[in-house]
Amino acid sequence: MTKIKQIEILKAEAVGCKRCNFWQTRNNVVFGAGDVNTRILFVGEAPGFNEDKTGIPFCGKAGNILDTLLESVQLTRNQIYITNIIKCRPPKNRDPQDEEVENCKEFFEKQIQIINPEVICCLGRHAFKNIFNKFDIKVEGTISSLHGQVFEKSEDIFNRIKIVVLYHPAVAVYNPNQLPLLLKDFSILKEI
Repeated sequence: MTKIKQIEILKAEAVGCKRCNFWQTRNNVVFGAGDVNTRILFVGEAPGFNEDKTGIPFCGKAGNILDTLLESVQLTRNQIYITNIIKCRPPKNRDPQDEEVENCKEFFEKQIQIINPEVICCLGRHAFKNIFNKFDIKVEGTISSLHGQVFEKSEDIFNRIKIVVLYHPAVAVYNPNQLPLLLKDFSILKEI
């Protein structure tokens, strides 16, 4: 079965999901978008207001900044796959609770398994925390001290994955002076 078909089946499961109460308030399940055959997977925390309305991950102001960051390393959305840890918008954009993350974990982990990326870019602290937990990476520090760094996880001698810690693009929405820092962090993608 092709990766596209596997992702379509998984998305259909997510659309019908009622594991938590988010299904009662969501407009759309924001499953993911992009090239399932990519080497690079971008992961955010959860859909926001615009994403919930459109069903498209990283649209709106943060999405525009993400597009700028991708262009800075000669990438487009068509060349990557982008998703979130949580597939539905938490009420009032609050942080997802551990139980809610756990409810969505199966979808996210299957996406990683199907896409089988060489690089995972964690956009924001929640994504970085969850990805590090998934791959059992023990590192002290916060996103403020780890952003722009690459960590490698070896499943075996043939499967190595690079995990890049990046600030969420919304950082530059709230503080445009941070855009140069985000551009600098993204430049690491050219090297790997």
